Amino acid sequence: MPKTRAERLISNAKDEMDAVVIVNDGEPFLDSTFWYLTEQKSGTFEGSFAIVRPDGELDVIVSILEEEGAHDGVGNIRVYHNREERDGFIRDALKGCRKVGFNVSSATYAGVRYVEKTVEGIEVVNAGKAISDTVSVKDEKEVAATREACRISSIVAGEIPDMMSEGVSEKEVAARMDSRMRELGGTGNAFDTIAAFGAYSSQPHHMPCDYRLRKGDTALFDFGTKYDRYCSDMTRTVFLGKPPEILERAYEIVLEAQRAGIAQYRDGAKACDADLAARKVIDESEFKDRFIHSFGHGIGMDVHQAISVSPRSDQVLRAGNVVSAEPGIYIPGVGGIRIEDTCLITEDGCEILTSFDHSFTVV
Repeated sequence: MPKTRAERLISNAKDEMDAVVIVNDGEPFLDSTFWYLTEQKSGTFEGSFAIVRPDGELDVIVSILEEEGAHDGVGNIRVYHNREERDGFIRDALKGCRKVGFNVSSATYAGVRYVEKTVEGIEVVNAGKAISDTVSVKDEKEVAATREACRISSIVAGEIPDMMSEGVSEKEVAARMDSRMRELGGTGNAFDTIAAFGAYSSQPHHMPCDYRLRKGDTALFDFGTKYDRYCSDMTRTVFLGKPPEILERAYEIVLEAQRAGIAQYRDGAKACDADLAARKVIDESEFKDRFIHSFGHGIGMDVHQAISVSPRSDQVLRAGNVVSAEPGIYIPGVGGIRIEDTCLITEDGCEILTSFDHSFTVV
């Protein structure tokens, strides 16, 4: 029988810790690992804990407010009505444990201190690597949700040219895209949609403003939706009328770079190889040093998970990883080009989960 997610996590923790505690203190300190382990569909679950015991059993400690939603997931559900009951459930789950792992990148200091005071004698350990190693390899259920998120965003990508017209603002198109992703079944944005027109497209993380599209402008869109909490991530760059020739040349180089990088995606490959292959294409062109970020990153319940597809990464890709492929060229004052897809690493290569016309597109 395949291991549960909790069993995989405690196995990846090895001898470094006896148990793992995921703390959900409340907005904005909510940890996607909680939903990963519990597989719950709804609820905010403030003041909740997911505790993986040494034997791989999962205790889910929630208030009466979240009882019904908790029973839709997995694990041993422990419902508390007051602070004393919650304290008792935590002590029981961690009985006999000495080294207790926490997700230090998301757990609050107050949350960790609460557990330390409740269960005397424990030693706090950073469970970040064990969590990242676990959530980065997707199971069939996760892949299915990611496929659906990618299907939805891919449909919207195909509709972008119809949303473009002279005088439309970045904010207006971004709002239309967000609405369409919801209409098609998305359950929320994976991140704030980027719509960057003209010279603004040279800013990789530009936020939509009131600038209105003009003839000859680049129009760069970076967006994604969530489905069952799993994210898609893609970027499409198109043009309203003929752009400057330098951007036409940049587009073809970025497309070639993406293909070169994706060709390196496979189980067992060094994550840095994809970045280096794409960067070589760009740096051997007239656009040397204009690729100013990494080739990709991990994607899951969070749109950025701890896989770094960068030139300095020492990570190794595994079948089941979901990663982006997003080379770009940015020319300040002129514009930028980025092409991005979401990819599933397989035993012998990768599967591109997003789909849209990659050809040079002038509206």
